[in-house]
Order: sequence, then C-alpha cells, then structure tokens
Amino acid sequence: MDERVDVVVVGGGVIGLCTALCLAEAGRSVRVLEAKTVGSGSSHGNCGTLTPSHAAPLAAPGAITQALRWMLTPDAPFYVAPRLDPGLWRWLFGFARRCNARDWRTALAARAAILNDSITAYPDWVARHAPDAEYAGEGVDYLFRTASGFDEAARDIPHLAEVGIAAEVIAGSDYERSDPALKPGLHAVIRFPGDASLRPDRYVAGLARSLRALGGVIEDGWEVQGIDEDADGVVVHGSRGRLRARDVVLATGAWSPTLMRSAGLGALPVQPGKGYSITYDRPARVPRRALSLHEPGVCVTAWGSGYRLGSTMEFSGYSTDLNRRRLDALERGAAAFLHEPVGPVKHEEWYGWRPLSIDDVPIIGRVPGRRHAWVATGHGMLGVSMSPSTGQLVADLVCGREPRIDPAPYSPERFR
Repeated sequence: MDERVDVVVVGGGVIGLCTALCLAEAGRSVRVLEAKTVGSGSSHGNCGTLTPSHAAPLAAPGAITQALRWMLTPDAPFYVAPRLDPGLWRWLFGFARRCNARDWRTALAARAAILNDSITAYPDWVARHAPDAEYAGEGVDYLFRTASGFDEAARDIPHLAEVGIAAEVIAGSDYERSDPALKPGLHAVIRFPGDASLRPDRYVAGLARSLRALGGVIEDGWEVQGIDEDADGVVVHGSRGRLRARDVVLATGAWSPTLMRSAGLGALPVQPGKGYSITYDRPARVPRRALSLHEPGVCVTAWGSGYRLGSTMEFSGYSTDLNRRRLDALERGAAAFLHEPVGPVKHEEWYGWRPLSIDDVPIIGRVPGRRHAWVATGHGMLGVSMSPSTGQLVADLVCGREPRIDPAPYSPERFR
C-alpha cells in the first residue's frame, strides 16, 4: 500500500495495452494487471483484420429470426447454444429490441466514428509501437458465391458510404482471373480499400514492449478481486496484494461484467461471444488480400509468417470446449473458395470470447456513480480494429482533455 501509481489498467489485452500506452504517452504512471498472461485472450487468436467495413452492427432487422433458425445448426456462423441461462435470454431480448432500422443507424454511426478514427491512426501507431506486426493496408475483400448473399450485403454499401466507408464491386469472373488462389464459381466481390490487416499476436507483443519502454509496468498473474474507492482514488485488491491508484480502467473484455459485479461496480449488458481460429504455415497459394468468405462466415488472413482461418460467433457462456464441429466448419468453408484452404502444418486450434454489448457499440467511459473507475469493453469482434482510438479516448477522458471523437455514444450511462 506504500506504492501508488496514477492509473491501474486491469486487463492485458489489446484494449488494455493501447489504453495504458496512451496514458503513458500523456505522462501518467501506469500499471497493467493481467490475470493470466499478456495477450492471452481474444487479442491472440483473432484474424487480425482491421475493418471499418464491419461498421454495420449485428443488431439489424431480421437478425434474431436468423439466429433462431441457426439454433438448429451447430456449425452455423452465428450460433446460440440452447440452454437455460436467464442472463443470456435477458440479453437476447434487449438485443432483439434494438434490431430495428432506427437503432441500427445509430449504432452504425457510432461504430463508424471509432473505426474510421482508428484506421486513420493505424499506420503511424504500428510504425511506432509494433513495426514487426506485418501491417498491410491494401484492403479486405468480401467474397460471395451466391447472388442472394451478395444482394443482401450490397444493401449496406450506400449506408456505409454515408459514414465515410468506401466499397468497390468486382465481378466474380474478373476477380478469379486476378487471384490464382481462388476456385471458380464466384458471383461477386466487394472490396473495402480502407480496411487493413496485421498479425495480432505480434501487434500485442509490440504494444507491451513499447509500454515498458515508456516506463509502464505489466504484471501477469494478477487477478483483481475487488476495487474500493475513496475521495483520493482507488485501492485495487487481488491475488498479489493491494495497489493504490488515482484511477482504475477495467479493460477485461468479455470478463468485464463479471469483474464489475464482483468489485461492486454494477452490471454491464455484455455477453461472451465465442470465436474460433486455426493457424498454419502458409500454403503455397494464398490470397492476395485478407478475405471474408460470406456464405460460410470464414475469415482468411495470410502473413509472411503464417496463415489463419477464423471467425464464427457462438453464444455458449464461458464454455471452455474446443468445438470440433465448428473448427471443421472453418476448413470446409475455406475449401469451397480456395484451392489450398489449409497450410501444410497446423500450429494452433484456438477459441476466445469477444465482449458483445447489447447494442453492439463499445462501452467506454466513467463507471456510473464512480469518480475514479472507468471501463472500456463491448467491442465485439472489433477490439483490434478499434484499439488505437479506444486507448486515446480513454486517456483523453481520464486526463480531462477534449477527446478526438465524441464520447457520448459509448458512455456506460446510456444503459441507465
């Protein structure tokens, strides 16, 4: 208790590390407390696509109807495992209420603002903090084998254009001629030239190195169990003792609601959305760009150092099962589009939980009713995509500076 820092950041994933870095750059002393090891959650095994193109929220008209149909298909891209879970069903009811055109447009504008700010910042951000993260800024391509799939996605193009996200439509036959990795049979492709990609584990490692170089401290194996607040700041209690700070930022992803409840900070409308990935050595023929394969819902990313298939969204609580059916679905989906869908050596099969807010908009700001406690969670599948802007926004709020983007759409107060 003799030791004090300006800010404790709870969570050593991409959001926590970016927040800590921005605070350190603002001159604050920072300590990151991570329950396991840095970058061991969803920051590790995601596909590393940076996608303003994903600004359209999941809470869309018709989403619940589709999800209910998919409950009978365990390898569907979006799957709700049938079970008695009152918290999940309350969340789904609230999510369903937001699946309307008005709320969809509101969420689209909020997501686009933070995504566009992040993608603008990314080239300089990775150059300074993670130059070996294999950042590639040439866009992401969405591939469609059916006219119905393309028509459904193309309806969003004008709405995305309204919030500053450009798209190009390419005929399937033209695209096949330009990329020998693709099998014939494409109907069409939507290219989002403003998207980018990187290798997420190298990105996180670079953020951690840069933070330490600025004097920040990262402690693994530090499980936070309680947070007390007084007029002078906070006392953080946990598995390795106590630490006093002026402010605390909770950036624990899908575990944020659990931590907030246990720390007496209230509840957040967030559910864990489980995703899967498989990492391989590079095949001989890989796509020229990162791909999103629409019908199977599979993301394909190739780096100089490897190759990954990923995605899916499974609501099964905090289940630790590595679902073979869903992993196999990734390979099947890629095989429908690619001559070489998998690499010669498989290195890792992975799952992780993404924090899905009830309106599919991040939750960033001061914890309601608290002076010195802040939260940054609810990024869904876009934590890496939104990480530079989220870190900057939290640092601006904690430091009392004028934020670069309007913080109101992300405030936890919107749920009160």
